[in-house]
Amino acid sequence: MNNTNSHEQNREPGGQWTKGESGNPAGRPAGSRNKATLMLQEMLDVEGGGILRKAVLLALEGEPHAMRLCVERLMPVVKERKVELSLPDVKTAQDACAALSIILSAVADGQITPGEGEKLAAIVEIERGAVTTADLERRVEELEKTAKETKGGQQ
Repeated sequence: MNNTNSHEQNREPGGQWTKGESGNPAGRPAGSRNKATLMLQEMLDVEGGGILRKAVLLALEGEPHAMRLCVERLMPVVKERKVELSLPDVKTAQDACAALSIILSAVADGQITPGEGEKLAAIVEIERGAVTTADLERRVEELEKTAKETKGGQQ
């Protein structure tokens, strides 16, 4: 008797599942929550208002943990900030080089963080790739047009 089940046939040679194929097709449905999460949500629905009032009262009384909790909820930590940096429009590879040079200088001067510079550089690189692709498409179309005209003139 063959011990491999029918799902084993859906594995890649390296042992991974084929894209879109589950290793446990009868598993937990997507988006379902476990019992503890459901119980906590129910408790919060019933008692949430009272807990919130108590936290605010404790914060107003000067309790540091309650104050911190309230402040963190009122003013969440900013994950990203708006970067004010004047970059040229990227219409050529030279424009991309100029933009990358400005980004590097801004990082070196401390105007933006290295992480912000990295993200901006990635955006410039994506735009440079799009410009290059568009330029190659235009050049191929011109070559094909020229080839058709040359072929048509020879007949």
